[in-house]
Amino acid sequence: MERLEGKVAMVVGAGSIGPGWGNGKATAVTFARHGAQVFCVDRNRDAALETVRLIEGEGGSATAFTADVSRGAEVAVMVQACLATYRRIDVLDNNVGIAETGSVVEVEETEWDRVFAVNLKSAYLAMKHVVPVMIAQGGGSIVNISSVASISHVGISYVSYGASKAAMNQMTRTSAVEFAPHHVRVNAILPGLMKTPMVEHSAGLAASYAKGDVEEMWRKRDAQVPMGHMGDAFDVANAALFLASDESRYVTGITLVVDGGLTCRS
Repeated sequence: MERLEGKVAMVVGAGSIGPGWGNGKATAVTFARHGAQVFCVDRNRDAALETVRLIEGEGGSATAFTADVSRGAEVAVMVQACLATYRRIDVLDNNVGIAETGSVVEVEETEWDRVFAVNLKSAYLAMKHVVPVMIAQGGGSIVNISSVASISHVGISYVSYGASKAAMNQMTRTSAVEFAPHHVRVNAILPGLMKTPMVEHSAGLAASYAKGDVEEMWRKRDAQVPMGHMGDAFDVANAALFLASDESRYVTGITLVVDGGLTCRS
């Protein structure tokens, strides 16, 4: 079952904004459970350390690192730190993301720039510094966490989020073609409505769905999905595991939808 045995995985956004399982935290732990050594990056050091403790508590190997991945200098240091620790990077999982609500009329310019810096620029910077490492070592797998909001309106107005994730999709596809000859695979996962701490702590989403009532928001989101319920962080993590592993060695440039049928309905 150790599908990532011998691999080093860098998970960017490996912590969780609150109690429970965020996508990055679940992915880091899942990678470790399948044999990877995991370099856990998060802006919040305590969150990264919590993920490392979970991995080490299960007998795995992990290292915490603190960085603001919207800043190029910090990303460069992050990559060098991973190489100093593990000597290679086989998997890069870009999991950082924020969601600000509002239409093009409502979103402030500063909010727009912040969303693009966190959601898109961070992935660009990580890829910029990791791709040359993967080329030099003979290949690797990059997994970008996008969203179904990049391809469909899901009932909530958050144009900056959807636009940033749509740009991530195109960055994924073009990079997949450009670096395929070097055996660097680049894919994206498009989660649908997920029950994660990031969603729970987004005041804008709760306000848009249910006037701030989180439990009512959960009920409404469940009702949107053909399967009758939201997904969770491990649904994203298991998809990332497939794309990170050699089982997907002939898969590159895809946008893998993980949404319980949501986009089929919309």
